[in-house]
Amino acid sequence: MPFTVDLLASLLLVAGGAFALVGAIGLARLRDFYLRVHAPTKASTLGVGGALLASMLVFGWTGQRVVIHELLITVFVFVTAPIAAHLLVKSALERDPARRPPEPGTAPDAPPAESSPTPPPTPPA
Repeated sequence: MPFTVDLLASLLLVAGGAFALVGAIGLARLRDFYLRVHAPTKASTLGVGGALLASMLVFGWTGQRVVIHELLITVFVFVTAPIAAHLLVKSALERDPARRPPEPGTAPDAPPAESSPTPPPTPPA
């Protein structure tokens, strides 16, 4: 195998490992659930993508086998990881309505949409 293919595969593996490490550090260091979901989702997707691209490059160049497996895994990870993170955040927002962003067209400090408004006080008769 040529040196350039080895070098490119090594760079892809190192970049993938670096992205995975950044995702792990983000998961450990960030203080909020919503931030913790964001960092590993983006970084781990790119980390796995780098490793799979390196695998496709090496096995595609040597001709040992077809690289369709890595291609399918890459597509699967790139599609499912953001969807899973979105569903996690959506379910967390359902459990904590105070964290929900305001509805469009409402004041920023208005109560959340699902909370029942308190009736105005009735004047004494």
